[in-house]
Amino acid sequence: MARNSVIVTEKENVLIQAGDFSVTVFPRLGGKIGSLRLRDSELLQPPLAPYAPRTRAMAFDEADASGWDECLPSVAACSIAAPGGSASIPDHGDLWRVSWETVDSDALSLTLNAECFSLPLTLRRALTLAETNNGCSLHLDYTLTSTGSYPVPWSWAAHPLFSAEPGDSIELPSSIQTLRVEGSAANRLGANGNTVHWPLASGTNGKLSDLSVVYPPASGFGDKLFAGPLGPSDGWCALRRPKAGVRIKVSFDTAATPYLGLWLCYGGWPDKPGPKQACVALEPATAPVDSLAQTGSWSRTLFPGQSYEWLMHVDLEII
Repeated sequence: MARNSVIVTEKENVLIQAGDFSVTVFPRLGGKIGSLRLRDSELLQPPLAPYAPRTRAMAFDEADASGWDECLPSVAACSIAAPGGSASIPDHGDLWRVSWETVDSDALSLTLNAECFSLPLTLRRALTLAETNNGCSLHLDYTLTSTGSYPVPWSWAAHPLFSAEPGDSIELPSSIQTLRVEGSAANRLGANGNTVHWPLASGTNGKLSDLSVVYPPASGFGDKLFAGPLGPSDGWCALRRPKAGVRIKVSFDTAATPYLGLWLCYGGWPDKPGPKQACVALEPATAPVDSLAQTGSWSRTLFPGQSYEWLMHVDLEII
């Protein structure tokens, strides 16, 4: 077994349930939300590979690449110069690789702590599930604390991979009319830094693509896009899934997390042979880029002992 790996067993999973909705969390498997279900319908991307031990250096596509993880202190692998010395941050960050500590739990809530290893940071995430008049709401409270003796740079993005199929559609605030390209499989929307219109984007082949529409997995699309900074009334996005009978609305505080990442993957990733993702990730974020090494007005630093708090909601609305 590789050093620094994490093993998960089914008996360690935590189930919280409200009405027809349930959430299953794997504390020892990076705090992953492994399942979000409406009755018999799974709403998260299923595993591309069996759950297995992780290491501090493996790529994200070497694991199951499913469910909902937290990307901290960077999404992209990178090396940075910090006051405490250089830091090497792995693909999709530290936290999906490590065991999380259960702080508190009951039938409707779960609070976990996790410690980064590339930088001295601790994240606390509290989940609460509640029934609503037309479905269910998952509330997430985050607290990030610097545990080091020097200023620590950081960025965060939620990484919920929602299952998607043709007939589903993505909804954004009307104020969002353009998106920045972080990456695009086969360069279909252009190179990193390119700007495309929402929802009708011009591809590098000169054809228009409706980004609000979910395409079949055979399309081979895989696009990472960013919106923002967003205004106070624009902190939401949604995935409408008629066949599943649900609208998934993600809401967030744009004062704390002013950017929105979109990962639109219809068979376009992983690049290697084997199963592909068919999902839409709606990702509130602190930065409009994946790499912590890419700095700008969005860059964040925590001083020793300092904490930062933010929240997000996922409303599962029956349609």
